[in-house]
Amino acid sequence: MGLVGRGDGRNFGYGRQLSYAGPQALKDMFGGGHYGTVKAHSDRWLAFVRWCRSEDGPRLNDARQIDWRTLLDYAGHLRHQVEQGAISIATAQNRLSSVNRTMAALRGDQYVKVPSPSKTLGMRRNSVRRSVPQGQDREHVKRIVDVLCEHQMPRAAAIVQLARATGMRLREAILADLSRLRREAEHYDKINIQDGTKGGRGGATAPRWIRVDDHIREALKFAEQVSPAGGRNLIALSENYLSVLREVIRPARDVLHAHNLKGFHELRAAYACERYERITNHRAPINGGECCGINRCLDREARRQISYELGHGRIDVVAAYIGGRT
Repeated sequence: MGLVGRGDGRNFGYGRQLSYAGPQALKDMFGGGHYGTVKAHSDRWLAFVRWCRSEDGPRLNDARQIDWRTLLDYAGHLRHQVEQGAISIATAQNRLSSVNRTMAALRGDQYVKVPSPSKTLGMRRNSVRRSVPQGQDREHVKRIVDVLCEHQMPRAAAIVQLARATGMRLREAILADLSRLRREAEHYDKINIQDGTKGGRGGATAPRWIRVDDHIREALKFAEQVSPAGGRNLIALSENYLSVLREVIRPARDVLHAHNLKGFHELRAAYACERYERITNHRAPINGGECCGINRCLDREARRQISYELGHGRIDVVAAYIGGRT
């Protein structure tokens, strides 16, 4: 993805306001797509802009004045916020990373950046899950699916089923090519999750095959039944991903919350815990399992497999779903 800075002029030609320039440059960089990514980077950029304009910041409003010293000062500000308990380490690292990306979009090069946000902050994020994932009880999930259908939200119900049965992310469930997955399930007894994957992890370079069971077959069948006519996924021809988030997912979240489910991502964690138990014959650590103390090799193999199935590149990330090694 090329860098697209415009060169001369205030904020490298993206307008007079730093708060406006960053999001516009990101939209150009991503070609008007990747809405969720652009939105996340833009929100974090605005936090940086607020610091720039604050009494503690450099009081500037032109990206041309931002250099690596500015970013190091911002890193110091974020470090202080972490130490005060105002934000998490992960939030601080993400904000620095987004400033890097936005500066690259504005400038058209990567000469002004923090080389390693984690090293610059001098902090390591701790993403080990501390709470038992909701949605592990399939009867609980079925009740939520039934309520969503009663409220005329069949596509949200299909997403809930797909997330619980396959461990798909929300975006992956919405964009899944349902007819392709059904054919794969019929011919291979496994499916390859490729659509809507994070960080471009798709295609032949990043296969993500998952063994099919009755729960997956049922979820795929229901999703195809409620899929809008003429489409291959859960988005109608007259819609886009953003409109589905706004018109389908947002109201569905109220139903989830009312039935003791914090969000769709909990279902992904529930899937991971179930897979861990199936692979090791021990409950996941967050559920009180002790496999990691009995057989660390088996525990590591289970984490490696779950990491693959969830579409992650590192097994340590799995601790955010099933708990750490105790």
